[in-house]
Amino acid sequence: MMPLLVGILLIFNDTAFSASKTPAAILVLGDSLSGAYGISTEQGWVALLQQHIMDQGYQYRVINASVSGDTTRTGLSRIEAALQQHQPEVVVIALGGNDGLRGLAFSEIDNSLGRIIQQCLESDTEVLLVGVRLPPNYGPVYNQKFAALFENLSSRYGVALVPRMLDQVADYRELLQADGIHPTAEAQPQIMKNIWVGLGPMLEKP
Repeated sequence: MMPLLVGILLIFNDTAFSASKTPAAILVLGDSLSGAYGISTEQGWVALLQQHIMDQGYQYRVINASVSGDTTRTGLSRIEAALQQHQPEVVVIALGGNDGLRGLAFSEIDNSLGRIIQQCLESDTEVLLVGVRLPPNYGPVYNQKFAALFENLSSRYGVALVPRMLDQVADYRELLQADGIHPTAEAQPQIMKNIWVGLGPMLEKP
């Protein structure tokens, strides 16, 4: 979640899917945790998700609209254009970590994420909200309040939630890069599994 404004967009060739059906789009709106920061794009959890979807016979293409350094505010500024361009069936919202690291007001984070969710729902797009956790040095009280933001938004808007994106990752130092924040390539399959728990039930079965 370093402030590097580098956008990554992955659009997989439709010829990899069945010719009988145009694959629906899954849009990932995230930051560097979803943008394969410090590793190759092919090693990131979003690329692994696309491969998993294809291996399971699902007809979806995954579009990675993640930008390193993105906050919920900058994500809000991008979502309308992304919805119009890609017309996704599902949007995976994986933002908020940079907000927390910068100590932005909870009210601002809540407002920005809420407006992103609203725009998706108004476009008849399903939403999977992904919660993130901050490093333990921020203190248990702050971290609990931060986690509650995602839980409250999920309940308020009736959208699916993955409570902890880095479950089984963040607590293991060997699965984090030298900065102690970004997961290594070895951690990406677990992140993909965490996302799939929430995303899989939302997709049309093959």
